[in-house]
Amino acid sequence: MFRKSINQWTVGGFAGEVGLVDSARAVKQMGFDAIEPCFGAGDLTPETNESEISAYRSEIDRLGLEISSMATGAYWTKSLSSPDETERSEALEFTRAYIRAAHLLGVDSILVVPGSVAVPWDDSRPVVPAKLASEMSAKSIHSLKPLAEELGIRLCLENVWNRFLSGPFEFSTFVDSFESPCVKAYFDVGNVLLFGYPEHWIEILGRQIGRVHVKNFKLTDGAGTLNNFTGSLLEGDVNWEAVFGALKSVGYEGYLTAEVLISEKGLPDNALAARVCEEMTGLIERYG
Repeated sequence: MFRKSINQWTVGGFAGEVGLVDSARAVKQMGFDAIEPCFGAGDLTPETNESEISAYRSEIDRLGLEISSMATGAYWTKSLSSPDETERSEALEFTRAYIRAAHLLGVDSILVVPGSVAVPWDDSRPVVPAKLASEMSAKSIHSLKPLAEELGIRLCLENVWNRFLSGPFEFSTFVDSFESPCVKAYFDVGNVLLFGYPEHWIEILGRQIGRVHVKNFKLTDGAGTLNNFTGSLLEGDVNWEAVFGALKSVGYEGYLTAEVLISEKGLPDNALAARVCEEMTGLIERYG
């Protein structure tokens, strides 16, 4: 029912220090079913040509590994909700290249940060009024829909720490507003702990969930900071029994992608990834 996947950053580094094929080979040996390649740095960028992307797909297929989805960190500097026309246009062009790369890799879902009111860890980024951020984000997603629908790629909007779409009802309404099977939610279990309970969000989002990220988070006095994310699925305040129960109750089947990025040695960290694979196996055996 559930398939184990891991984000490439853990084994490849944020700048793609370890190539996609080598990352995939390591992930396969650890026992994962799939990998989530990252777009925007390393082997996969808007400049990567079609033949190169097709070659990566062939190599990963040869390894017997699946590609669960794709992710990117580019939206923190190129926002789809930016009031700056130039920045927003760059974000749109980046996303169109991202969609085309996903199609060439045989992927049906990509992680999209739909916009930001603020980036709490980057003081250089402007605070955008929430109403304007919502309007600009919706305009951007609507403009991306035709290409996504043509190529069969789902834009899975992620709940992240961006002061935007920070409640489950708001998030659900926003996803629904596009009236498209190609606009879904990329639900991140650990990101919710700061202001809610993942099992509650899952119940509300239901069939809108296209992909799921898993990580853990330690609450401190009811809240926390980036330092409260942990390097283990088992260390933190996620109630995995409740999360798995909620996922099963809404009929979610498929990939659970570990996005565990906390490492004392820094990334890439294959020992961290291998441990997370063991933890995922145990959780799925117990609750899945």
